[in-house]
Amino acid sequence: MPKAAPRALLHTRQVEVHGYKRHDGSYDIEGTLIDVKSTPFENMDRGRVKPGDPIHEMWIRLTVDVDLCVLDVEARNIWGPYNICGDIVPNFKRLIGFSIARGWRKKVKESLGGTQGCTHMVELLGPIATTAFQTTYPDRVKRDKGLKLQEERPALINSCHAYASDSVVVKQRHPKFYTGPDG
Repeated sequence: MPKAAPRALLHTRQVEVHGYKRHDGSYDIEGTLIDVKSTPFENMDRGRVKPGDPIHEMWIRLTVDVDLCVLDVEARNIWGPYNICGDIVPNFKRLIGFSIARGWRKKVKESLGGTQGCTHMVELLGPIATTAFQTTYPDRVKRDKGLKLQEERPALINSCHAYASDSVVVKQRHPKFYTGPDG
């Protein structure tokens, strides 16, 4: 990255997500979101918030199976800008039974959007979902090896540049679904 112009750091958002395999065969995907300011500011419920003290600190744990069905949800709002921010946490249990698959974001928005959820916690579900996919993928591949003969088009095709149906990646990994020029 090129050197930046002189500047002062005002805000830092840290998002961290970890995927774990549990002893019972399911998976825990834990995400945290922490926002801090570099300067003090006044808050109506918390008074003066010092530099480095979180304005937001929240975490979510989804327990999923190998097929990305949500089995359980735990959520915490440790710090929010208002005392009532944590009141919405129980609504995240609504995710139980959802699948992290096509339509996930729409279902999350319908269940937890607007006044039914917390903007920051809902945002955290994005990286949690992709981490869940990455965490469970090797076990899905191992389980499905030899069971599917690639009759169905893999969901990854056309999901990003590398998996464009006319890309070298698809040509090598999924030749049946390759749409680019021969050669």
